[in-house]
Amino acid sequence: CIVSDAGLHINAHFIGNHNPALNRDFTWVQALGVTFVAAGGDHHHRLYVGARRAAEWDEDEDHVQVTFDGEPVDVDAARNARWASKALPGLSVRRTKDVNAVTVELDGAFAISAAAVPVTDEDDRVHRYGKTGRDSLVHLDLGFQFHNLTADVDGVLGQTYRPGYVTKLDISAKMPIMGGAPKYLSEGLFSTDCAVSRFHHRRDAAGASVVTTYAS
Repeated sequence: CIVSDAGLHINAHFIGNHNPALNRDFTWVQALGVTFVAAGGDHHHRLYVGARRAAEWDEDEDHVQVTFDGEPVDVDAARNARWASKALPGLSVRRTKDVNAVTVELDGAFAISAAAVPVTDEDDRVHRYGKTGRDSLVHLDLGFQFHNLTADVDGVLGQTYRPGYVTKLDISAKMPIMGGAPKYLSEGLFSTDCAVSRFHHRRDAAGASVVTTYAS
């Protein structure tokens, strides 16, 4: 779980590689599962943004995959080509390059930029990731903008948006480690069952909040 708030929950699926020579694991985000409720809505939606695996990287091939409520989102392979949801006004996907880079936006809620990138041979040489010729380790380079998050937002990233947040990382360390990973683990990409989950969207007849979780 990287962000969890009352009407928005984002999980990330990681891929990784282990370099036995360094006794170290390297990880990258391969996909996002965004569960959300639109303003004035009465049920949740699911948005998937992922990077397709490739044994060899081809920069002319599109490795970004987007689905909305389980249906593929098709956007023309041209810079600034745009898809707008007919089912949910305000939700759009725009290509920021011909292939491999998009911005997914829900008006008034969030904008997520996602670019599919490989681990290059030069990256591997410098950082000793231990990449093999069987997988180019395609992953997402991500950027986030959020609107109207509550002060109770949580998640690996979400907690940093809280008023008065103070990092617990030792920024002087060569490789800072946050810790506390079990708090953020979920059953699946669209599950909202992690220990820090804040996701809910229904209210009962008396107006009290009713927490609802969804298994993937």
